[in-house]
Amino acid sequence: MCVNSPAFSASGGWRDLCFKEVFLRSIFKSMSKGPVSQFIQHQYRHFNAAALVDAAKGYEQHLLEGGKMMITMAGAMSTAELGISLAEMIRQDKVQIISCTGANLEEDIMNLVAHNHYERIPNWRDLTPEMEWDLLERGLNRVTDTCIPEEEAFRRIQRHIHKIWKDADDKGERYFPHEYMYKLLLSEVMKPDYQIDPKDSWMIAAAEKNLPIVIGGWEDSTMGNIFASYVYKGEIKAGTMKSGIEYMVWLANYYKENSAGKGIGFFQIGGGIAGDFPICVVPMMYQDLEMHEIPFWSYFCQISDSTTSYGSYSGAHPNEKITWGKLDIKTPKYIIESDATIVAPLVFAYVLGW
Repeated sequence: MCVNSPAFSASGGWRDLCFKEVFLRSIFKSMSKGPVSQFIQHQYRHFNAAALVDAAKGYEQHLLEGGKMMITMAGAMSTAELGISLAEMIRQDKVQIISCTGANLEEDIMNLVAHNHYERIPNWRDLTPEMEWDLLERGLNRVTDTCIPEEEAFRRIQRHIHKIWKDADDKGERYFPHEYMYKLLLSEVMKPDYQIDPKDSWMIAAAEKNLPIVIGGWEDSTMGNIFASYVYKGEIKAGTMKSGIEYMVWLANYYKENSAGKGIGFFQIGGGIAGDFPICVVPMMYQDLEMHEIPFWSYFCQISDSTTSYGSYSGAHPNEKITWGKLDIKTPKYIIESDATIVAPLVFAYVLGW
């Protein structure tokens, strides 16, 4: 893109030309949209629907102007099969870094290898405690209307990932949680167990690109619990797994190296640690490391149905983040108060031009 050329910074004329190029690209993108995007543009005109369109256009414009984007995933978006659209976002370089919970990291792989054994319970609101207990005894862990099968999902992965953990431990090597998962997927040892089209797995797409991932509180996941059990039994050293502090230090270096120019945007799905952990890297660098040249996040959007309440992070309005040194006054800010399982695929569809 012309904004990276020396001529761009040396001449106002070139600046005008580059602005025109970005503008024309934006117009062309709008004209070449597919049926889903055209429907969104025509139908979604007010309230949360309009906020969705504004956020999607802002996301697209941020990329057109040379910016990078972080997507953060809370909740159970992998079990909701967000990978169907997110994997394509990764393949088409519409996302440059991801922050997610440990659960989202593993549940995409669980769906990959155990999809046929999942059970959907449409009437989940009507379940009695006795019915829930029956699911437990059948080895089915419920996430709203979807039950993850313990034996086919958790244990199938455990058998393979334990060998990778133990091999690193024996060699005195240390890796981040997502790096172990990348090793697992790239080895293709589980390929015979795939039960969905691998193109719909965002973790496979991420592994193939070696996409940067950061995870706060990985211990709060099934694989994190399993790893802790091996540490408790003395089979593996805790230090074989790199920590959340090391993730934050790594992220600080990444942000420093990638925030020039248009900067890095922040697309937050849900709330919680997946969002709050990485967004804090900016005030940490500015206030604690005294790197006063560090720019704020240059785009912000949050999808959440959490209401604004006393002390709530997930429901906090984006302007609150200005007071914490995370966003600038001029940072484009969007909040879509709706179900992320509905909204996120639509935003991604628009950015992909579907």
